[in-house]
Amino acid sequence: MTTMSIRGVSLFVKVSGHGYPLVLMHGGPGVDHTTMLPFEPLADHFTLVFYDHRCNGRSEGADVSTMTWENLTADADALRQALGFDKWAVLGHSFGGMVALEYALRYPQRLSHLALMDTCGDSRWVQQNAPEILAKRGYGPATVEMARRFFNGQIEPNEMSAAMRKFGGAYYHRLSPWKLAREVLSGMRMKRRPEALIFGFGQLLKGWTVMDRLGEIDVPTLVMAGRDDFQFPPEHQAMLAAGIPGARLEIIERAGHNALSERPAEVVGAVRGFIGGVTAELT
Repeated sequence: MTTMSIRGVSLFVKVSGHGYPLVLMHGGPGVDHTTMLPFEPLADHFTLVFYDHRCNGRSEGADVSTMTWENLTADADALRQALGFDKWAVLGHSFGGMVALEYALRYPQRLSHLALMDTCGDSRWVQQNAPEILAKRGYGPATVEMARRFFNGQIEPNEMSAAMRKFGGAYYHRLSPWKLAREVLSGMRMKRRPEALIFGFGQLLKGWTVMDRLGEIDVPTLVMAGRDDFQFPPEHQAMLAAGIPGARLEIIERAGHNALSERPAEVVGAVRGFIGGVTAELT
């Protein structure tokens, strides 16, 4: 793990493995690359590039107001160049999937594959629909209201952890005691940035959509999500996959928004099968 000066920002970067390059764009906003560590088993066939988006995790040197689509995608492409890759495969989870979609539209010649995990092409699904789904699942009015404020960037920095305590269980199909312990340990090594969450949901994602541009994506694309994802439910995944020419849709059973940590073997296997065969011809 190291920091790299990319476009005037100190990006926290971790590179591991060998083989065709695969960059992993973490979710959030406001968390870091550790959410993507379940993909580490892919290091036997791929050079994995984990990094923290600007203003997220341990990346430093930029005001949160610079966390724009233009900068987020330009940072990723400058990182690609700095690491010496002509092209790479791109995998994004949740918010990282939105960055990946923007990257695919802005730098179409620089990625060979696109994998989208529990994400969306229209922020309405998380900002408007997600609180409604929580209400339908039996969460109380106070929790639903906190979720609405959370996903619209209307919380205070000290409310980030409280929000997760209230509706964090909704991120999973079933949060057993041992899974909860594992997630707590994972959270202890994560660097949270509430200011990035507030800016991201409150400004960057406000009214954001790329649904009318999905037809421009012309690389092999895999769309994956947990069946019980309350932020980006299966009906949106179907719309997302239908909009991208030739995209493959895989719904992961017995998984929620964090399918990569709930069903890691299944998710990793799907990514390996999707990218592995073709990239072997490119290396």
